[in-house]
Amino acid sequence: MHPADEPVARYDAAGTEIGVAPRGVVYRDGLWHAGTGVLVRSGDGERVYLHRRHPGKLIFPGRYDCWAGGVLGPGESPAAAAERELAEELGITGVPLVPCGRFAFDDGAVRCHTFTYEVRWDGPVRHQPDEVVWGEWVTLPRLLEVLADPQSYPFVPDGRVGIERWLAAHGRTD
Repeated sequence: MHPADEPVARYDAAGTEIGVAPRGVVYRDGLWHAGTGVLVRSGDGERVYLHRRHPGKLIFPGRYDCWAGGVLGPGESPAAAAERELAEELGITGVPLVPCGRFAFDDGAVRCHTFTYEVRWDGPVRHQPDEVVWGEWVTLPRLLEVLADPQSYPFVPDGRVGIERWLAAHGRTD
């Protein structure tokens, strides 16, 4: 199935699932939907996994992100979607998800309720080649440097909102 044809759970602005639409229609028409993001941290919590999206992605192609994630399918729970996306994008399975919160993202074109999670992982990372073209472990100070340099490191907009919220909640804004 072509990614644009994949069925996606539609949500309303309040965050209730209301139907289904193809991914391409959701993105083209700026329809509310839901997604997940999983922040992968090293076992000691000092590093996060930063990656770059494939240039062929339907939205935010070639941008940097520190969240493994994607859209929810019809009737899919946020936790199930997070586990699925973590396995698909980075090859990480069998780790407990720790919920980090939920936020609504609306930049006028993309409208998404994002459910965020965190995992600790020191094992191998295996990129799904159609999703991720590069990745590496970075320290939190290095991640802040990347976020501060949008010319060199264009970041996924909703991913930026998510990590800025996470950093502020953990007192890591320096």
